[in-house]
Amino acid sequence: MSTPRIWTIEEANALVPQLSSLIGRQLALASDIERCWQQLVDAVQSPTVTPDQLIELARSGSELARARERELSEKIAAYEAGWRDVEDLGVVVKDQRIGLCDFYGRLDGALVWLCWRYGEPAVAHYHGLEAGYAGRKPITAAKRRQLLN
Repeated sequence: MSTPRIWTIEEANALVPQLSSLIGRQLALASDIERCWQQLVDAVQSPTVTPDQLIELARSGSELARARERELSEKIAAYEAGWRDVEDLGVVVKDQRIGLCDFYGRLDGALVWLCWRYGEPAVAHYHGLEAGYAGRKPITAAKRRQLLN
C-alpha cells in the first residue's frame, strides 16, 4: 500500500470546484441508472426476479429489453469510471449516495480526515480517522492554523 497524500486545507479547498462538478455528474448518473433500471424491469415484465435473473432475461428478451439492458450497462460502467476518476485525484470517497469525500490531513501531528460533502462550498470540517461523519467538527480559525500549511 502506498503512502497516502496528506492535504493542506488550501489544497483540498482548491479541488472543491472540480470535485463538485465530478460528483454532481455522478449523482445525476445514479438517478439516471435508477430510471433505466425501472425501464428494464418494465421491459422484461418480471419484477419478482433477482437482479442477475433480470439481466439474463433482458439479454435473451425482446429488442426493447436488450436495448434497455445495454443502456443500463453503459451507464453503470460510466458511473464506476466516474468514481475512479474522483479517487484518482487522491480523494477518498466515503459515501457515493451523498457525495461524501475525505482527504487525509494532519492536525497537531496526527492524521485526520478533512471532510467534505457534495453541496458544501468548502472543506470546513474534520474528524478522527475512526470517528466517521457523525464525529465531524468544524475547522475553526484556531484549528486551521494547526493544520499542516
